[in-house]
Amino acid sequence: MKINLIDNSYSKLAHSIQSYFKDSSHSIHKARNEIKIIEYDNQKFVVKSFKIPHIVNKIVYSFFRNSKAKKSYDNAIKISPFVPKAIAYIEFKKFGLIHDSYFISNQFDYDFTIREPLLDLEFKDREKIFQEFADFTYQLHEENIYHLDYSPGNILIKQEKDNYIFKIVDINRMEFKKLTLEERLKNFSKLWAKDEDMSIIVKEYAKIINKDEKYCIKKAIHFSQKNKDFKNLKKRLKGKEVVD
Repeated sequence: MKINLIDNSYSKLAHSIQSYFKDSSHSIHKARNEIKIIEYDNQKFVVKSFKIPHIVNKIVYSFFRNSKAKKSYDNAIKISPFVPKAIAYIEFKKFGLIHDSYFISNQFDYDFTIREPLLDLEFKDREKIFQEFADFTYQLHEENIYHLDYSPGNILIKQEKDNYIFKIVDINRMEFKKLTLEERLKNFSKLWAKDEDMSIIVKEYAKIINKDEKYCIKKAIHFSQKNKDFKNLKKRLKGKEVVD
């Protein structure tokens, strides 16, 4: 077992994470990986259990690359203002190779994700949320943070009085580099936003970075449509229904 903790007060939770995870019935996501809410010491934590890798990846993650759990933890520490607080990552091995792994963070008590205002034309403060989201994205980019899965479900939002607080999750796939204008605009492409909504977001972003609004909007919509076309092509090939 390998453990890295933000604070030793969470040692019992980390050392017994397999039992805590198994006993919890509060699953909030189950696909390739599973995410559960776990209560410990009168606090709530989000625990992500990563899929057990196949044999090749077991070798890769054991000797050549960091595991997804470690990447998530390291990235969360690195970009702490933008994410729920990291608590620990834990790796278990069998026969000297990584087997299962977990990443623990504080639960961010969010009200909704960016998906809801993108889908609901009557959503309260819709335009204000988009504008504040543009500012949040600008802050990420100014810190050289490029989230490679900047999609609606990974952008959490909490209202505090008249303002909105944003946090990002699913952060094991990230790049840290100085971004070009095109990379900044391309980062909005996975939102699956309607052109009108993309225009609101990018218009505000262009104002913040002092770039031509029309150019930025056109490029962002272009990148967004390319992503939609690619995703829909994959769905067609699998015989699934496409989404505009």
